This record gives sequence, structure tokens and C-alpha cells, in this order.
Amino acid sequence: MIHDGAEASAPLLGEPPAVELMNTVRADRDGVHDTLATPEQTLAWLRTIRSRLTPPPSAVNAWLDAAQPEEVAAVAHRLRVLRDGLRRLAAEVTGDPRPAAVSATPDRRAALLTLDHACAAAPTWSALRWVDGQEPSRELHADAPPEQVILAELAEQAVELFTGEPAHRLRACLAPGCVLYFVKQHPRREWCSAGCGNRARVARHYQRHRTQTTNPTR
Repeated sequence: MIHDGAEASAPLLGEPPAVELMNTVRADRDGVHDTLATPEQTLAWLRTIRSRLTPPPSAVNAWLDAAQPEEVAAVAHRLRVLRDGLRRLAAEVTGDPRPAAVSATPDRRAALLTLDHACAAAPTWSALRWVDGQEPSRELHADAPPEQVILAELAEQAVELFTGEPAHRLRACLAPGCVLYFVKQHPRREWCSAGCGNRARVARHYQRHRTQTTNPTR
């Protein structure tokens, strides 16, 4: 059961932004927590990952820098819905067996509809910016409100994730109690983090010791 009032930060693991969004559901000894449970938590998370997104229209940065951006509660809800849809798709890709990680999105069809709607939330287009004395740069434009641009950007990155090579390396972390996902960058990587690796090794050691104690060699 997700504790919606949990005051916690999402564990940013350097994964693609779409995976970081999936990982705004996290677990500890007290249960499973939603890092996007409140507008304040959502805004803090968005500010943390802004540098990981495609350079956005200036209006997006202004919105994120505002003391009280408009529509934060609405975007928090839409991000949670998108997040749950992505976790449903990730579970199918990875064959995720973890009961605690089950998504609130009921099936693949619902997840795909959610993703489609999020991608369409803010069509954007690029323009070439070239100022004398500076290198040419890309400038992104959109007619949609800033919060919708962010939602659409995360959704587009999710489409790239699931249709690209990284989808074959997407994994569910099977360490005890973990509900996170990660993209396997090294053949020997088994866990989302060193902490989960340590917990898994401790659990294995305990299980071996228990088995030896229960069934001693004669």
C-alpha cells in the first residue's frame, strides 16, 4: 500500500528521465511511498531533474523558478498517472514479479492511452538561434502551458526508451523490498544501487546460514 503522505525524496540514480519518473515510487522499511504525493514534492522533483530534460522553452524555466507556480497540483496528478502507466509498461518489459511494485494502471492498453495523451499535451517545435559571436543553438517553442510541456517531454522520452535499445536492458531491481527500475549498463550489474546489492548479499547469506542450520550435514 502506498503511503501518500510520505515526506521523502525520490532516489535519483542517473537513469534516463523516464526511469527516474518510474522511480518516484520507492520503498523502505515503512512500506511503499509516493514521492509525487504533494505539489511541493512534485515541484522539488521537477526542479531536481530539469537539467536532464531537453533544453525547454524559457517559459518552463520561469515556471519552475516561480515561488508558487500555477497548476502544480494538476501536473502532480498527471505525472502520477503517467508514472503509473510507465511502471505498467516496465513491468511487462521486465517480467516484474514483485507484488509491492504492481502499478495502479490496470493493463497495457490503459498505459498506452495515458502515454499517448501525455505526448500530445504540448506539441513543440525547434528553431535555430544564432547570435553574433556565439555558436548556433537549438531553441524549443510550444503553445502549451509550461507544466504541459514538461509532461509531454517526459512522455516523449518514455517512448524513446521503450522503442530503443535501452528497453532490452531495462530491469526490475529484485533486491529485498525494492520497487525501483534501472537500465543495465554493465554485464555484471544486478541491482539498482550499491545499497540494494548489499541487502541482497546479506539476504543470501542469511538464507544459506538458515538452510545449513535447519539441515546440518551429517
